[in-house]
Formats: sequence, structure tokens, C-alpha cells
Amino acid sequence: MASSSPLKDLQDGKAIATDQNVLKKHVEFFDRNHDGLVYPWETFKGFRAIGAGYLLSLTGAFFINLALSGKTRPGKFPSLLLPIEVKNIHLGIHGSDSGVYDTEGRFVPWKFEEIFKKYAGTHANALTSDELMAMLKANREPKDFKGWVGSWTEWKALYILCKDDDGLLRRETIQAVYDGSLFERLERERADKAKA
Repeated sequence: MASSSPLKDLQDGKAIATDQNVLKKHVEFFDRNHDGLVYPWETFKGFRAIGAGYLLSLTGAFFINLALSGKTRPGKFPSLLLPIEVKNIHLGIHGSDSGVYDTEGRFVPWKFEEIFKKYAGTHANALTSDELMAMLKANREPKDFKGWVGSWTEWKALYILCKDDDGLLRRETIQAVYDGSLFERLERERADKAKA
């Protein structure tokens, strides 16, 4: 008998809720004052907290907020402060991506597994830079130039920040991005290093 549990067990033994908007948890990290809005300066602080350099943090803050502010604030007058409404982050999902988040921001386990079945040729549970680029190319939707840029930027930043010493982007790291725990972990690790 099939389980009706909203949790899907993944290879490393962790589970991700499939009945709730985990994309929201992913974005809440950047809501530094927990008011439901993410302003560019909060995005910048979030990037710095996970170890990104000033240029990546500044560029990321500007372009992410520029791209998502209007989408997550439907029917509202555009704001020059470019806030992103966390509760509506699912409205910012773009095309040409992995499909691991559905249109409501919920986790789609089989799409996550598909990443490794299709593209992890060198190591079963990790992606090389070339394999990552092959995945991005395969996920491109025709004439979806914004989606191409969005996907490339997100995945390339993840690779730069999180590849291991062998140049691999590990399964558990990618899973942590999707379940929303990666950023908190990176911030803790960075704080621990600063104390040491």
C-alpha cells in the first residue's frame, strides 16, 4: 500500500515536506528582519552572511530584487525599494529550471531524483561543472531568455559558493538548497570560522 505521507525520504535519510511551500523557507533566510518582505539590502546581507563576496552580493541583491519584486506583488503599485513579498515567492518561479519546485513552491521529489539520474555521470551523488552546464542547457525552454539567465545565475552562484574541494556540487548541498536549510548552515559555518 502506498504511503500518503507528505514527506518523501531521500537518499541521505532526510525528508522534505511535499505538501507545503518549501520555496518560501528558502527565501525566508533573506528576510533578515522577519517582516515578510525582502529588500535589496536584506538580500545583500543574506549573501554576505553565507560567504559571498561584495560584488556577488551587490549584483545578486539588485538583480534578484529587480526580477522578483513586481512578480511577488501582483496588483500593487511598483516600489522603487524593490521589496519581495515572501508569501508570494511562488509567483516568481521562472521557466528553464529543474522543475523541483512546482507552481506553488512545493518540492517535487521525482524531479530532484531526475537531476542525478540524467546528469550525474561522473559521481552518482554529485554534479561536476560540465554536468551542471549540461543540465542547464537541457532545461532551456525555447525563447525563454529570462529563464535561461535566471537558471544559469542561480546554479552558477550555488556552484561557486558550495562546490567541494574536488569541484563537485554534492547531492546533499543541492537538497539543502531546495529544503531551505543550506543558507542557515552556511551562515553558521561562517560564524564558527570567524570565532575560531
